[in-house]
Amino acid sequence: MDTPERPFSRRAFHYNAGFLTNKRVRRILTLAGYDLKLGKPTAEDDIIVWGHSPYAPRGEAVAEATGASLVRVEDAFLRSLFPGRSGEPPMGLVIDRQGMYFDAGRASDLETLFATHPLDDTALLNRARDVVARMISGELSKYCATDVSLPAPEKAGYVLLIDQTRGDASIELGQATPDSFAEALTWAREDHPDAQIIIKTHPETREGHRPGHFDPAKLPPNVVLDDRPVSLWRMFEGARAVYCVTSGAGFEAILAGHKPVVFGVPFYAGWGLTDDRRPVPARRQRTLTRAQLVAAALILYPTWYDPYRDRLCEVEDVLGALEAQVQAWHQDRFGYIAAGMRSWKKGHLRQFFGQHGKVDFEDHPVKAAQDGRSLLVWAGRETADLRDECRAADRVLYRVEDGFLRSRGLGAELIPPLSLVKDDAGIYYDPTRESTLEHAIAAAAKLPPPRLERAERLIATLRRAGVTKYNLAGAEAPSVPDGAQVILVPGQVEDDASIRLGAGDVNTNEELLRTARRLHPQAFLIYKPHPDVEAGLRPGLLPTRAHGLADLVADNTGAEALLNIADRVITMTSAMGFEALIRNIPVSTLGAPFYAGWGLTSDLGQVPERRVARPSLAALVHAALITYPRYLDPVTGLPCPVEVALDRLASGEGLAQKPSLRTLAKLQGWFAGQSWIWRR
Repeated sequence: MDTPERPFSRRAFHYNAGFLTNKRVRRILTLAGYDLKLGKPTAEDDIIVWGHSPYAPRGEAVAEATGASLVRVEDAFLRSLFPGRSGEPPMGLVIDRQGMYFDAGRASDLETLFATHPLDDTALLNRARDVVARMISGELSKYCATDVSLPAPEKAGYVLLIDQTRGDASIELGQATPDSFAEALTWAREDHPDAQIIIKTHPETREGHRPGHFDPAKLPPNVVLDDRPVSLWRMFEGARAVYCVTSGAGFEAILAGHKPVVFGVPFYAGWGLTDDRRPVPARRQRTLTRAQLVAAALILYPTWYDPYRDRLCEVEDVLGALEAQVQAWHQDRFGYIAAGMRSWKKGHLRQFFGQHGKVDFEDHPVKAAQDGRSLLVWAGRETADLRDECRAADRVLYRVEDGFLRSRGLGAELIPPLSLVKDDAGIYYDPTRESTLEHAIAAAAKLPPPRLERAERLIATLRRAGVTKYNLAGAEAPSVPDGAQVILVPGQVEDDASIRLGAGDVNTNEELLRTARRLHPQAFLIYKPHPDVEAGLRPGLLPTRAHGLADLVADNTGAEALLNIADRVITMTSAMGFEALIRNIPVSTLGAPFYAGWGLTSDLGQVPERRVARPSLAALVHAALITYPRYLDPVTGLPCPVEVALDRLASGEGLAQKPSLRTLAKLQGWFAGQSWIWRR
């Protein structure tokens, strides 16, 4: 999505220290066109206040006295992992020049959007539907640090009542009182006398910041409090009805398909999507669809912020950021014991997997994992003994490998990766067993077309930017005879695990080239040595006797340059086959790489019979580049979505190798070269 542009720049005076100390809020307002000031405004200026906080009356009084415009600011509806009291900055703000969305006593910019905006653009509504789908599948809420290991209540058919914190401004301004919560409970029991009532506490109540409205010791029979950090989306699934007062969770209940029973006047009441037990303002006369409600509340109304690029953005960028950060929180918060990791990788692995839990490196990992932590092992160093030990000790074993958009440079040269994969089923390059990637590809094949639009945009960006796995500089594309069919044959590292496990009968670069020549005797064959082999770091050098099989050996030539002139790629298991598919180049596989067997390649080798799904290219890319890997932004150090990693790979920003690793890489290269000379 294009970065939103704000058409104005205005002086904005404030009288709350929070606007000075909260750097994120100040930055978002600055990017939105507000020049924050202290002092006395004129009638031409704005005064900014935080919602209806205790400090807001200061600004309100100055606005009344000077004629300046009053602007209210609050967190947007998707905020962060944790509540703001935990110190996390927001991902966006609502900046309202009429009122505030939770104040039912007057119109707000959001209410005006609901009432007057056409909300009939097909593209906008499709975006809204995709936003809902991503929120549900990613279990994204205003505060996202839920525990995905916690189930919803076992027996479905309960009634869910949403509690709020005492004194929250949205209660009084939403024309409700503390007694409204008792009234909601009374009506929930009256409407559903045979159902269990589950009261869901607010995250800030659970964390001890502010009390809620219910005393667990004074609850009627068949009514329980649930203060677990369980996902609301899971609770919505099993609920027969949802009751609330003014909570934002009522909005999310609508997104989940419910028609919540409402005992206040929140922003989402009065538009035909709620069962309103309070009179709603006469201003709210329109009936909206769920997509229209979402389009206004999550796409048009908020001002969203991209923490990676330090700019305003669209809600899809915020969803990507939250998806990455939530995934890291869900997976890593209990920590890991790691084994089989080279010393130079350990710091980077801690940064990747240790932001929410401790990562320790041990020689005897299963014994060390008695504290309950899962294990990480570099995939190529997994052993049958380790696998058996983990199974006997009931410990989850994750295999770790580089992702498919890795770096600008080689792993063998100690260039840290921007992406890693973590697989508890197998590993993507081993076709002898299932992998998490296989499961993701099969699932992606069932995604509706709107859910694949992100992958389509990613494909277009990859083609335009020319990004590949390693993004190495090299010679330009060679000249080829006019009218010739160009077959690109990527060489591989011959002792690589993907060759040992997935290459089949053709498992050397010489035999690969001979097979390509046999299949295309009249074509112009270009052989591309693997960069690690070219650098003298890994085995796989093409024997001199085989050079005549190729019309050209493209030493030190960039992969993208060769893909630009190729009519077909023939490979054993190379990732270049996947990169060719992304560019709509036909691919013939002689082995069983992760992208073979799904109907997108010409499979000349043995592929697993279990690969029966027929994904589109977009679905394959969604699984391989969006769902399966984890990405780490080298600039901010935060987990990030694939789009940010792609930007860094294209620009090179933040990718400079550490001096210590450069020195170590040179020494490693020298020793590898001496070893190669000795072996020859």
